[in-house]
Amino acid sequence: MQRHKKVIQLAKKMVVLSKDSAGAITEERVKEVLAGLRQVQPRHHLLLVRKYLSYLRRELALQTAVVASPAVLSPESLDGIAQHFSKVYDRPIQAVAAEDASLIAGVRVRVGDDSYDASVSGRLQRLAERVQ
Repeated sequence: MQRHKKVIQLAKKMVVLSKDSAGAITEERVKEVLAGLRQVQPRHHLLLVRKYLSYLRRELALQTAVVASPAVLSPESLDGIAQHFSKVYDRPIQAVAAEDASLIAGVRVRVGDDSYDASVSGRLQRLAERVQ
């Protein structure tokens, strides 16, 4: 059990080291952390790398806004959404487009575990739930 706690602590520290000055995870910083890990070669390196990858994925999900819409969004729209959610969450957010024809119109945005639904299909679904 003690070993597992130390691995978790080290993996979390590695994620912090993977962030740049703005708080965003960058590929260069991840490469630096992995290069340092290769040099040190800790005792339970496979478990450590798995935990690091798990925490890294979670952190990347928190830094990415997946914007689902029925049509292709313009780069300006994605930039506006990224700026809005960067202000809301007080950290850098990158917007990524995803097409979803089931939305009819509007958008659905997911940042980490949070979901924002401003679509017609979402409104119709909420209306149907109220009626029943």
